[in-house]
Amino acid sequence: MSNSHSPLAIFSIPVVFILGVFALIQFLPIGKDQTNPPVVAEPNWDNPQTRETFLRACGDCHSNQTVWPWYSKIAPVSWLISRDVNEGRRKLNVSEWGIRKNDADDVVEVVQNGEMPPWFYLPLHPEARLNADEKQAFLQGLTATFGMDESFEKEDDD
Repeated sequence: MSNSHSPLAIFSIPVVFILGVFALIQFLPIGKDQTNPPVVAEPNWDNPQTRETFLRACGDCHSNQTVWPWYSKIAPVSWLISRDVNEGRRKLNVSEWGIRKNDADDVVEVVQNGEMPPWFYLPLHPEARLNADEKQAFLQGLTATFGMDESFEKEDDD
């Protein structure tokens, strides 16, 4: 009798193990707090277009109006999304404006530099991608709304 295993058996054991671990992590409570608290107060937006663009491009992480897609319910993706939303709301939440401290000091800069929205957000949220004209109007609207200097325009003048 040969004690060799078939290639299918060798391959199937790790696959079954991985599927079992994947099934088990679905029961962990991590990332399950996917709620949208009420909108308490918003900034005094300079115009409705700035608000609409902000909610479209930034609102999932920086407001209480998060759209939780189907894949946000599946671990371990749910862990990452919940972490990002919680961190984003902690830093800047336009749904709790004036209620608590919001770190809006560098909003124009991070949008201008392409740091926001993050690269990994854009493939599944193409509506958050702004063309050059939309981005310029958005930067002007953010400056008017959050009261920052217009440093992004100085670059164009050089």
